Formats: sequence, structure tokens, C-alpha cells
Amino acid sequence: MRPRRAFLVSTAILALVPSLLPAQGVPDYEQPPISYSATAPRDAITALRQRIASGELAFAGSEQRILQSVLDALNVPVWSQMLVFSRTSLQRGRIRPERPRALYFSDSVYVGWVPGGLIEVAAVDPQLGPVFYSVDLRSLREGHAKIERDADCMRCHGGTFVRDIPGLFARSVFPDATGEPLGRHGTVTVDDETPFGDRWGGWYVTGYHGNETHRGNVIASERGDQLVFTPDAQRPDELSSYFPTSDYLRTTSDAVALLVFEHQMAMQNSLTRAGLAARKMIAYQKGLQTAFKEPLSDEPVYESVKSVFASTVQDVLDHLLFRQAAPLPDGLVGHPELRRDFVNDAPRTASGHSLKDLLLKQRLFAQRCSYLIYSESFRQLPETLKQRILDRLHDVLQSRDPDPRYAYLPTEERQRIYDILKETHPDARARWADAAPSASIASQ
Repeated sequence: MRPRRAFLVSTAILALVPSLLPAQGVPDYEQPPISYSATAPRDAITALRQRIASGELAFAGSEQRILQSVLDALNVPVWSQMLVFSRTSLQRGRIRPERPRALYFSDSVYVGWVPGGLIEVAAVDPQLGPVFYSVDLRSLREGHAKIERDADCMRCHGGTFVRDIPGLFARSVFPDATGEPLGRHGTVTVDDETPFGDRWGGWYVTGYHGNETHRGNVIASERGDQLVFTPDAQRPDELSSYFPTSDYLRTTSDAVALLVFEHQMAMQNSLTRAGLAARKMIAYQKGLQTAFKEPLSDEPVYESVKSVFASTVQDVLDHLLFRQAAPLPDGLVGHPELRRDFVNDAPRTASGHSLKDLLLKQRLFAQRCSYLIYSESFRQLPETLKQRILDRLHDVLQSRDPDPRYAYLPTEERQRIYDILKETHPDARARWADAAPSASIASQ
């Protein structure tokens, strides 16, 4: 775009496309074309409500039995149980070290529960990202399900701890004897780039037998203004020595589940950010094209739109390929049920490889390409963006002169990832059908 045209475009926005201007104080995701809170989601809770309304599902029994029934209805495995005792959620008043909050997750649904409290659900909508709900257990038992979209969650999940998207996150804190974070000593928003030693403050951890320390399983205190904190020397496989576990569905809070959870949240946030940014920029471009009586296009035309697409592609690819993932120590064991069932639904090649295969030595997965590439969040990205991601991924995996940005991926691993996706991913197979090995491309 020539400088004169760029100037005309920028000055014309106010006069010709006022609907594209951000409303002061209103997050981008609450404005068109996203309109997050005003848009009816299509997610797992939508389907659950329909099954309850039709009489297909009914709930009875104890809190634990109802929770198990909800998890079953949402296809969320109980082996994913993680327990957090820091007061860092909607139900913070109910949480304490002897009564932690339980969390469970699948590829697209996250469920939280505290004994005596609500069930909280974050269900991923492919267009909107995670949508947050509260579920009243008593109403389920009494047959008039009270499942509400919870706007309060967005105070933290809509910008405070993520970059201005509806997002997922976990925190590592120094909790006192009540579970209250000792805030002046710092907090870490955890993802798969977080050093191992900084993880899991305020969480219970089982299934790790290694020598490296982490922050889990420990209560902190202060002496004056100094933090008193000694990493736990125990390496438990169950938690009955820390608190009464009989109220929970499992006695574990598995380290491997925690690591998968942390990767998955970071990857989902990247996909949510990518989808929202692309849809916003396409709408922006079409608004200008309409104002200037130009042909409408989903392909990036203006330099500003191209720039956003390029940076978005790079961010998604970096997360897909674990570019800055922190190394992991030896000693990660994981519960046998988790190791067996986590890979059950994985698309697998005829030679036996999948993107969910666990390694648990220096890194989490045998193949460093996220299995969320199969998710609906990826599959339903705007087509122009998805094609660019797949093209860039093909270049990384098949270039004769690999991009230095991804030099940590050895040739044989890049080839395995390529073969897995070419055989099991419909979009990759279609996009790469006639593609030849690429020449070197510059890192963006």
C-alpha cells in the first residue's frame, strides 16, 4: 500500500466506518464481529442442556455421584483430576488446604468443583473460545437444572491474566495455611514454557518421583517480610497424608495431568487469539473495502491486515511446535490409567505413531506438535488463516534447508510429525496433497 493510500485509509476510518472503532473500555472480543457475551455458543454445555431438557439425562445421589454423572455426560475423564488448594478461583471462600478444589479436563471442556459448592465449567466454542458456566448441583438433583453463563469469570479470564481474550490459565503462588496467596512474593501464570521449579505452588502433586523440586504440596509463611518456603521432599502417589481424600473421586492430583493441562491451555489460548484476531481483521478489511467501493475479500489485502495474519501464524506455529517449552526432569511417572486412556482417542498412523504419545523424558510428548491441531478450534479457524498456518507448518517440516527458528526439531522428528498429519489430519492431507519439499524460507 502506497503511503498516500495508507494515510487515506487511516483517516477515512472515522468518517466512513465508525462501527469498526473500539468502544471505550469495552474489550475487543465484546464488540463486532465477535460479540462474545451476546453470541449464543455452540459448545458441550449447549448439548448438555438439550439432553437434560429432553429427559435423556437425570441426576441423583450424592454430590460426588452427580459430579461423576456430569463428567460422564461431558466426556471428561476422571483420571484428569487435579487438586488446587490456593484461593484463586470463583469459589475461593470454600477452598483451603484441607478442602481443595478439584479440576478435570478433556480436550475441549474444563470442570471445577469444591465439596459443598458449585460445579464450574469452561466449555470451548470454536468461534468464541472458552465460555464459562456455573452449575448448581442442588438444581440438578431436583430436576430443574440451573446452568448459567457466568460473567464474573471474565474479570480474570477476560484480560487480567491473559492478553485480552476469553482465556484459560493456571497460577502458581505461595499459599499460606488458609490457602490465601502471599501476593507480595509473586505469582506465576503457568504454561508449558514455565520452568519446572516454578510450577504448582498451591497445588497438590502426585506421580512424580524425580529429584528436581517444584512448589507443590507446600504451605508457605512469612517471617517479617521474608518468605518462608521449603519445597516438599515427599514424592507421593496419593494424598491421604495431606488432607482427607474421601470426598473426592480420586486420591491423586497427577503431575502428568497437570503438564498436559498447562500445555493445552496455552495452545487453546493461542488458537482463540488467532481466530478472534483473524475474524476481526477480515471484518475491518471488508468495512474499508465497502467504504472505498472495492471488491470484498477474505484474503488479506491491506498491509496492516497482512501483518496481523503473519504474526498470528507465527504465534500459533510456535505453540504447536513447543518452540519455547521448558525442559522436564526425569521421574515423571503419571497414573497408569492416564497413560493408557489419554492416547485412546488419538488419530494414529498405520505405523503406530500419534501426536498424543507421551515421552516423559526431557519433554512431555514424543512428537512436538500439539494434538490440538485436530481440535474444532483449529479446524474452524478462518480458512485464509488456517491455510497459511498449514503452509508454514509444511515448510518447517519439509524444507530442505530448515528454518533456524525450529532447529531444535531433528529431521526424523519433523518427518514423523509430517507423516502423522499427512495420514491423519484431513485439512493437512488436502492442503499438502501436491506440495513438494520446500526451499528455505526466512523466519518471520
